[in-house]
This record gives sequence, structure tokens and C-alpha cells, in this order.
Amino acid sequence: MPIRQLPEVLINRIAAGEVVERPASVVKELVENAIDAGASRIIVSTAGGGKSLLRIEDDGHGMDRADLVLSVERHATSKLSTDDLDDIRSLGFRGEALASIGSVAELSIASRPAGAESGLRIEVRNGVRKGPVPQALNRGTIVEVRNLFANVPARLKFLKTDRGEAGAITDVLKRLAMANPGVHFVLNGSDRSTANWPAVSGAGALPARLAQVIGDDFAQNAVTLGHSRHGVVVAGLAGLPTYTRANSLSQFFFVNGRSVRDKVLVGAVRAAYADYIFRDRFPVVALYVAIDPAEVDVNVHPAKAELRFRDGGAVRSAVIRAIGEALAAAGFKASSSVAEDVLGAFTAPGPQPAIAPQAPNSVSSVLPYRSAAPLSFAGYERVQGHGSSNPFAPDFNQPGLEGLAEPSARVEAEPVPALVEYPLGTARAQMFDNFIIAQNGEGLLLVDQHAAHERLVYERFKAQMAAGPVPSQAQLIPLVVELAEEDCARLEDAAPELERFGLYLERFGPRAIAVRETPALLGSTDIDGLVRDVADGLAEWGSSAAVSERMEAIIARMACHGSVRSGRRLRVDEMNALLRDMEATPHSGQCIHGRPTYVELKQKDIERLFGRSR
Repeated sequence: MPIRQLPEVLINRIAAGEVVERPASVVKELVENAIDAGASRIIVSTAGGGKSLLRIEDDGHGMDRADLVLSVERHATSKLSTDDLDDIRSLGFRGEALASIGSVAELSIASRPAGAESGLRIEVRNGVRKGPVPQALNRGTIVEVRNLFANVPARLKFLKTDRGEAGAITDVLKRLAMANPGVHFVLNGSDRSTANWPAVSGAGALPARLAQVIGDDFAQNAVTLGHSRHGVVVAGLAGLPTYTRANSLSQFFFVNGRSVRDKVLVGAVRAAYADYIFRDRFPVVALYVAIDPAEVDVNVHPAKAELRFRDGGAVRSAVIRAIGEALAAAGFKASSSVAEDVLGAFTAPGPQPAIAPQAPNSVSSVLPYRSAAPLSFAGYERVQGHGSSNPFAPDFNQPGLEGLAEPSARVEAEPVPALVEYPLGTARAQMFDNFIIAQNGEGLLLVDQHAAHERLVYERFKAQMAAGPVPSQAQLIPLVVELAEEDCARLEDAAPELERFGLYLERFGPRAIAVRETPALLGSTDIDGLVRDVADGLAEWGSSAAVSERMEAIIARMACHGSVRSGRRLRVDEMNALLRDMEATPHSGQCIHGRPTYVELKQKDIERLFGRSR
């Protein structure tokens, strides 16, 4: 087949496939045009998931006749003052959106600039332009897109349901609203409920807009980012480590006001939270990066959602540092959602069944009310510790009730310490030999002693590693751990690196390892379990050289074995010492596995459990 020149209409349809993937792509391009035009209010209306109708109305600068005619031509734009692509300061710059939309849909644009007597309207049907003709309207621009992909039915087959496409449009507009808090956004239509995000300004504009879009819950359980490093400015909000999601859909990234998907930023966030959350959990983040436009290439893809940094390492370092400093400043703070989850586990009692008629042999039927002798409270007093048992009290010696007289919570007989205004309060009791009950001025706290101490040991380990080799303590008699020959070989190869952690090992036969010294910080620990855990890690990582790269993982395994175990009874002074250490240690609100170390229930929360706040 000979080579031929493709018709202009077909060329436009092919080009449209790169820019117009779905209705959400159209909304993104048109709303970005409105933002570039200086709009302060943008209204988006949809029908049929955007396939039937998309209408974008703004109060921007508007266009005169010449600009309106050129706007629907390919590669025509007002965004580039020069031909330099290294200094892009607008959201759009390719000049392809309107021409591409007009080739696969029915497009109409009405616009009126400031000072014009009336507006003008232009229409594009399958790439053919009509107009412009006069039309009355206020300053700004109204763009309508109808019957998207009507002339390309194959594209319609790949679109989702109306509900799915409407959801994609909502997600796009959310991101645009998050990037532009000074713009009022309204999203309505016959296929959705109305979303209204008024413009916000001032010092708290960004948190206020994020609260509008994501929810107040996120703003209350996030730390503020503010860091500048090597020309990279990082701002936004980062959720607390205990405030996570099951997927990454709640992570939002913006570079110079543009919503993007970038592996450098995703990796930086993952690295910043590596010490604090589960592998299968994802933090909630709204990250804003400002950088010299010459240091970033946004011309990677026509959709402009992907980019490349000239110095990705500097950006990654700045993001990690910003999140790390913000989380460190939060200290022991844990998300309030933990308490909400606890309260949500309690359900209000349902309707109680009607009281059944009393049996003929019941006390009240045998003894008439008038003749019944008054009940004495002497028995109750004796139950309190002054004598014999109360006849109405349960007999714990009956079959099936053995052991119920033993309390599951332990309270010291010594005087309770005075309530001091510590953030985590003072210890009042220990439950199930693992949970500390503390009280502060606002409510009570339940502390997981093992999880909390695990974090404390981990942070001390990291501090010692930063200062130099970890101090070790020699074993009076080296402990011999029997392992598989392959595990012994891996530990032998990794022995020089493990000495940095205070763990000194040597081969003791073909299937055994002798432990000569252990980290002093761990004290009397489960050495056998620690060595086996490290061996499992080396087998997973595949190489002894990975020990240095997996430093945090090694420290985490050691901290787990060196922390206060569940089942250990603590004295009041030990419990209070643990609480004070938590207050002084960053990130102590969650353990090294991402679980919360304590739950705080305010007095009002406790009253809710008993229906006293209604």
C-alpha cells in the first residue's frame, strides 16, 4: 500500500486520543483553561457521566473575536509568551485541547471579555467551525461539550458507566480545587449531588480547602509541612502515622500548582513513613512542591499529569526531610480516629423486650407488698469488707463461675499519685498485664505497654546508631543457637555488619551460631528468637550486603525483642516512667509496625458511651 497523507479530520481524531481519554480529561483541560484565565468562580455541570453534557462556566478574562476563532485551531495558545518550554508557568500550554475536543464532540464556546458590549459564540461540529455570532452573557466564558465520542463509537465502548465517569470527574475537580484554594468551585448536574467549595484566603487557606475537599477529619489528624531545601519548597499536610488508608487514592501531589503522578514523590512519601506504618497501609498526604520551572519538565505527556525532575534526588530529600521534621514535631500525638474507632465498636442497645409476667413462685407474688419486710443494707455493708457475705451476691464457687472473683485489672495498694497535668496523665492501673490505664485532665488513656516500649527502644537504637557503634554487653557464656546450614552461612557473612548493631556472632559448627555479645540497650532479651528473626530477614533480603540498606528493619527486629513483653506486671512508678518517656520521644504515638500505642477517650466520649451527652 502506498504512503498517503491523512485527511485533516482524521489527524485531529488521532491527536484527540492523546488528550481526550474520557469526560474527566475534558473537564481537566477546560477547568485549567478557566484557571489560567484568572477565574475566581468556576461552575461545572454534567449529565450522563459527562458523555451527554459537560458545561464549564467561569468569570475569567474572556476572549475577543480574534482569540475566540484561534482558540479552536490546533497548536494555538496564549500561554507561551516565548518559544521557551523551560519556563512554563501556566497549566495549559500545548494548544491542543479545544481542537481535539471539537473533533470528537459537539463543542460550543461563548465568551465576553471585559469592556465588550456583548459576547460571541462559536461552534465546532466534527472539526468544522461555525461562527462567531453575537450572544448576550456576562464577562467570562461558557464552554459546552455534547455527545462526546458520538462520531467515534469505538471509544464509547471503553468508557465506564455513567456513575463511574461521574466519579472520575469529581476526582479531577477535587484535585483542581485543592491546588487552587482561592477559586470557588461548584460541581452539579442531573447525574450527581451538588458539591460546593467556596474560595478561602489568608494564612489558613490551604488547610481550610483541604478540610472542604477531603474532610475535617484529615485536617485534624495531620501535621503541617513547611520546608525549603536546595531550591525546593515543600508545603501541605501529612496525615499522622495512625491515620492511614488501605490504598494510595488519598495521596495527592502538586508541583507548581499542577496535579501530577510522579514516582519520585510517591517513593519519597513511602520512605518518609517507612518507620511508622504497615506495608499494606498508606498515609493520607496532600503534598505541594514549588520548584523553579526550569528544573522540571512537564512536557512528557499530552495529559501533563507526568513530569520529570532535573534533580530527582534533591526533591526526594526535601520531601523526606519535610515529612520527617513535621512528624517529629508532632511527638507522641496519635490520630483522633483511633478513639473514634473504639467508640464505633460500641453500639447502642436495641429495644429491650417487654418484661415477662413473673412466675407464681417469685418473691413478689409470695410476699404481698404491704406485708414484705423492708430489706436490710447490712449485707451490702458486709460485702464491702465488714463481715459475712450478702445473700444476694453471686457465689463464685458454683460450677462455671470459678475464677471470676479474680480481678483482671490490678490496682496498687499504695496511695494513688496526685493527678499532674501530664499530656499522657498518670497511671491508675494495669489491665491484663499489658494495658496501662492512665488519667489526665481531659479523660483516660489505654496504653499498650509492649507497643509503646517497642517504639522507645527503636528510637534509642537509631540515636545510638547515629552516634556510632551500638554499645554491647558480653555474654557470660556464649549462647549457641542451632539453625539451618544456609541460615548460619548468611549470618556468618553478615557478622561484620551486625557488629555495628551491637550483635557479635561467630560460626559454631556447620549448623550452629554462637552469640558472644548483644546490644546493651536490649538488656535481658530473647537472644535465640532475635538471632532467628535476623536470619529470616537475611533470607528474605537475599544478600548479606543488604544489611546496611535494611538498617531500619534490623533495628526494628531488635527493638521488638528488647521491649517490655506482654504479660509483665509493672509497678506504678514503672508505668509512669513509661508514660513520661513516651511524651519525650518523637513518634511514640504508634509502634514500629504502625499500630497505635495508646487510645485516648475524652470525658465527653465516655459520657457518650453511657448516653449522658444526649
